[in-house]
Amino acid sequence: MTTEVDFYELLEIERGADDATIKSSYRKLAMKYHPDKNSGCKDSEGRFKAISEAYECLKDPQKRAAYDRFGHAAFRNGQGGGGGGQDFNAFSDIFENIFGEFMGGGQRGGQRGPRRGADLRYDMEITLEEAFQGKSTDVTVDVSAACDTCSGSGAKPGTSAKNCSTCGGAGKVRAQQGFFVVERACPSCHGQGQVISDPCNACHGEGRVEKTKTLTVNIPPGVDEGTRVRLTGEGEAGARGAPAGDLYIFLHVVRHSIFEREGTTLFARAPISFTTASLGGEIHIPGPDGDLHSIKIPAGTQSGRELRQRGAGMPVLQGRGRGDLVVRIEVETPTSLTSRQRELLEQFRATETGKEHPQTTGFFNKMKKAVAG
Repeated sequence: MTTEVDFYELLEIERGADDATIKSSYRKLAMKYHPDKNSGCKDSEGRFKAISEAYECLKDPQKRAAYDRFGHAAFRNGQGGGGGGQDFNAFSDIFENIFGEFMGGGQRGGQRGPRRGADLRYDMEITLEEAFQGKSTDVTVDVSAACDTCSGSGAKPGTSAKNCSTCGGAGKVRAQQGFFVVERACPSCHGQGQVISDPCNACHGEGRVEKTKTLTVNIPPGVDEGTRVRLTGEGEAGARGAPAGDLYIFLHVVRHSIFEREGTTLFARAPISFTTASLGGEIHIPGPDGDLHSIKIPAGTQSGRELRQRGAGMPVLQGRGRGDLVVRIEVETPTSLTSRQRELLEQFRATETGKEHPQTTGFFNKMKKAVAG
């Protein structure tokens, strides 16, 4: 009686080992017991053949599942294990349970008949103002649509498709290879389960024809770059009456000359005169809604200060309220002065004590201390 060593023990791995672990362990052991490194050693040669056999089994997901279920009996081709025919049938059932999901599995999730049509993509550019307000617009696309002549069936009017005689309408055929049950698409109907003996002249049996369609797209207020609008059932028509795919409209917001956007917040740069920055005042920013937003400038405002106007930004997509408008202030130094303006500024400079510019005074005081130190 021959002693059969467990394949996992031969490869020195756990039963739940992943593929990378199996491969790594096999390589290490194969190098150790390879006949070229153990010349004349019968034990090493036998061990090398055994680990090779174990690796050939466990590296294959189907064979490994069979081994985990039935052990060495799964590979005896009917010898031992309580009767070859019963073992084969039992393994066929468990193989179908395990792999039926991936191979069609008959009625357990197998897909037969015409497939759903493909989804389509359409890229559309809109302005920031359109993203703010929302809009309704038409797009023209070339798609495969259901054939009007045969109503998408693919069969000549007055006729209909019939169940495939090869697969009996299942769309799949089975064949036994060793202890495996292999299931594949029916070669006669190509997996559709039905055949058309008298195809439609307009679509040649496809059930769909090329058409140009004009569709209305409703863009809601508050959309952003990359927002998708889905038009259900407006993609490619499925073959022979199968459901159509969807059309996805990808939105791209054109760069604005004034505003930058982060979510629902709008940012704008606003240059102001140094007198307005010094004395305070008010500026007006036109928003994407068409309104003028008044921004109050506090006296003593410095460059880089951000002033926030609540509720003056972009609308919340499919929600309530709006984001904010943030204005970044840039104080502009005059570059051209009249003699009178220069005279007034000279008079102002003559009255300066340093308290008017605390940052400037503080900076140079630090510099003096650093040099003195």
